[in-house]
Amino acid sequence: MTARLTRYEWQLLETLWRLGRASVREIQESLAETRRPAYTTVQTMVYRLEEKGAVRRVKKIGNAHIFEPVLSRQKALKRVVHEFLAWFGGEPRPLVAHLVEYGKLTLEDIQAIEKSLQAKKGKT
Repeated sequence: MTARLTRYEWQLLETLWRLGRASVREIQESLAETRRPAYTTVQTMVYRLEEKGAVRRVKKIGNAHIFEPVLSRQKALKRVVHEFLAWFGGEPRPLVAHLVEYGKLTLEDIQAIEKSLQAKKGKT
């Protein structure tokens, strides 16, 4: 998959990651009722995700196609992070500094990051 995901496509993928396999109707009905888009809107977006290689049709029941995610949440998240880091020149330090400055990164977050780095260091 090479195409970027929109925020709305990400939301649909989140739904499919939670459901596993689902029809367009099941995906649509799983979205928040207060801002639930029309069935045809969800259908169009699912077809776009299919074109991007993020989901695939696995079977057909009556007139309904059943879709499943091809792209794992982990791979999608990795891609988003890489794209986001590109905005900071590919370097994490300016991003981390920004997060610290605006209170979005806590001491507990940093300690968890240090723990992860230590664990990664131990594996190499």
